[in-house]
Amino acid sequence: MPVSRFSETFAALRARGDKALVAFVTAGDPLPHHTANVVCALADAGADIIEIGVPFSDPLADGPTIQAASFRALQAGMTPPKVLDVVREIRARNTHTPLVLMGAYNPVMQYGVEAFARDAAEAGADGTILTDLTPEAAHEWKRYAGDAGLATIFLLAPTSTPSRMAVVGRMATGFIYTMARSGVTGARADVPEELLGLIERVRSFGGDTPICVGFGVSTPEQVREICRYADGAVVGSVLVDLLHRERDNPELLSLAADFVRALKEGTKGIPT
Repeated sequence: MPVSRFSETFAALRARGDKALVAFVTAGDPLPHHTANVVCALADAGADIIEIGVPFSDPLADGPTIQAASFRALQAGMTPPKVLDVVREIRARNTHTPLVLMGAYNPVMQYGVEAFARDAAEAGADGTILTDLTPEAAHEWKRYAGDAGLATIFLLAPTSTPSRMAVVGRMATGFIYTMARSGVTGARADVPEELLGLIERVRSFGGDTPICVGFGVSTPEQVREICRYADGAVVGSVLVDLLHRERDNPELLSLAADFVRALKEGTKGIPT
C-alpha cells in the first residue's frame, strides 16, 4: 500500500520537531464556491491537515457554531456530491495536504457506502471522521474505506472506557481524534487539567497512531499546551466563526490565513 499523506505529514513534522495543526471548515460556508479557496489559503498558511465538514441536517457532536454553518451550507445547496467536487478542486491545486471528510454516517449511507468510499478517494480525500459511527459498527465502512485507501479516524472522549479505547486503538488509521472535553464542539477558554492523563491512556492503546486533540481549541496558547502532550491540535469552531463573521470582507482569506499562522506558531519548538 502506498505511503499515505498522513504518514508523510506526521513524519515530516517529527523530523523538524513540530506538531500538527488540524483546521476544520464547513463545506459550503461561508460561500459554496469559495470553500476550495479557503482550504488552500489555510494550507498555505500552515495548516497541516484540513477537516472538511459535510453538512447534515441533524448533527450530533456539533455545537451551535458548526450547526449554524451546516444549516447555512445546506440552505445554499451544498450536498455530498458537491462536497466531493470541492475536494477535487482543492486536490487539483494542493497535492500534499491530507484532507479529511467529517460528518454523520447517514449521508454516507444515503449516497451508498461502497460508492462514497470509492468516490471520496477518487476525489482526493485521505480519510473520514464519521462522528456517529462507533468502531463496533464500523466493519462494513472499514472494509470499503480500506479497499479505497481511505483512513478511518475515530473519536475518543474523556468518558471513553478502556474497552472502547482498545477497539479504537486497533481500528483507527490516519490519527486518533481525542476530544479535550465531553459534549459538543465550541470554542473554550481553558485546556482541561486532566488532558495529559487522557492522552496517556489513549496512547497506551493506540501505539504509534498519532493523537490529535480538539473540541474547544481556539488560541495559540491552547494549541501549545495541547501539543506538549499530543501529536497535534484541532481548531474548528473559532475558525468557522471567523469565516462567517468576515464573510463580506474582501480580506477574508488574508484574515483567515493570518489566524492560522498564529495558531501554527503554537505547534513549534516544543521539547519532546
